[in-house]
Amino acid sequence: MVSMKRYLESQILKDIRQKIVLLSGPRQVGKTTLSKMLTKKYDYLNYDNSEDRIGLLDRTWDRAKDLVIFDELHKMKNWKSWLKGIYDKEGIPPALLITGSAKLDTYRKVGDSLAGRFFQFRLHPLDLKEIKETLNPASLYEEMEKLFLVGGFPEPYFNGNIRYYNQWKRSHLDIILKQDLIDLENIQQVTSMETLIQLLRRRVGSPLSYSSLARDLQCSDKTVKRWLTILENMYVVFKVTPFSRNIARSTLKAPKYYFYDTGQVIGDSGIKLENLVACALLKEIQFRLDCFGEEKQLYYLREKSGKEIDFCVCTDENPDLLIEVKWNDSSFSQHFTTFRKSLGNIKILQLVGQLDREKTTDDEMEMRHAHSWLSKLAF
Repeated sequence: MVSMKRYLESQILKDIRQKIVLLSGPRQVGKTTLSKMLTKKYDYLNYDNSEDRIGLLDRTWDRAKDLVIFDELHKMKNWKSWLKGIYDKEGIPPALLITGSAKLDTYRKVGDSLAGRFFQFRLHPLDLKEIKETLNPASLYEEMEKLFLVGGFPEPYFNGNIRYYNQWKRSHLDIILKQDLIDLENIQQVTSMETLIQLLRRRVGSPLSYSSLARDLQCSDKTVKRWLTILENMYVVFKVTPFSRNIARSTLKAPKYYFYDTGQVIGDSGIKLENLVACALLKEIQFRLDCFGEEKQLYYLREKSGKEIDFCVCTDENPDLLIEVKWNDSSFSQHFTTFRKSLGNIKILQLVGQLDREKTTDDEMEMRHAHSWLSKLAF
């Protein structure tokens, strides 16, 4: 697989001299590769490996190295207390980097936390911005189409073959559902979880009905919600909720779900582009929070009449930017006017997959090539 500098590398190198670094993200997104690129002098122990597990329990890693990497440590019982003990007794150096394919702030919660002892980073698959900045491809439009087909996970992306991707995709989900899921959640209904993923692949970008999914899966609404939370914690999908001035109320309304692996989406090019945009927006928002402490939120807009805008980016829960995604529609969404009346003079952007020419209006609405805007994404 091609080795490339990842977008989090420089920031992690700064922070790892001061605190424990927790690096999470989807399985096979490149966390271990990134960790081992930080320095040539590292020791690496993976909790999934039986010999490494003994080394962790005996605390026998090489402290003469610049960096010690603990992979999948969240599968160890009371791992936060264990790690806190190491840090409080031995400190840094060596630098300590903890990687995991589940949300490290969710699993194995303990009373005595790591508060004040760590910085957290979330690694995402490749997107058009990272591809442009690192690889500088000849055609960003072709790269966008490639992400539709094989997604942004490094291994299938660099292979570039759809047959290889389909094989990788099956293996990738098998590991998550038949190994990680049972290790972390003791879930036995693997077949039902597989069916849920297949249903979600066809419902990307649509407000989700828990009761409809429950009927399809022959289970309760409560069970569906629990399974969806697990898939979020395992970095399979993420949800975008509708914006409301009452944040508690917004979480009760129907969310939309998107896949971290854009190749999973079943639908037309417009739906695939919407998933790609959702991934890019979430990646940028989490990057700015993890690296600089800037807090932004991602929502969508929907009113009772059914009028809807795909994405609303907020700062401190105040809307900054509305984004509508279309594949080949060169007319501005009429719904922009509706929401601008209620939200004020907010920035408005329509991203289009196939567009003859970019344009703006006298009231400051913008229409841009999706591949070009995404490659320069910044808030």
